[in-house]
Amino acid sequence: MGTLLFAINQLDVVLAGAITAGIGLKIALTYAVPYSVSTYSALEVSRLGGPTTSR
Repeated sequence: MGTLLFAINQLDVVLAGAITAGIGLKIALTYAVPYSVSTYSALEVSRLGGPTTSR
């Protein structure tokens, strides 16, 4: 997901060679935010016992 978001949001700037510290931070956050949300969600599901199935 991070790579897709990076391509949508910052690829044009990178290809133009206009990378600044601010753009570098945005690129890092593009990968960190989806990872953090996914990890947090997985931990919460695990902590709460996960989804239950009835048979």
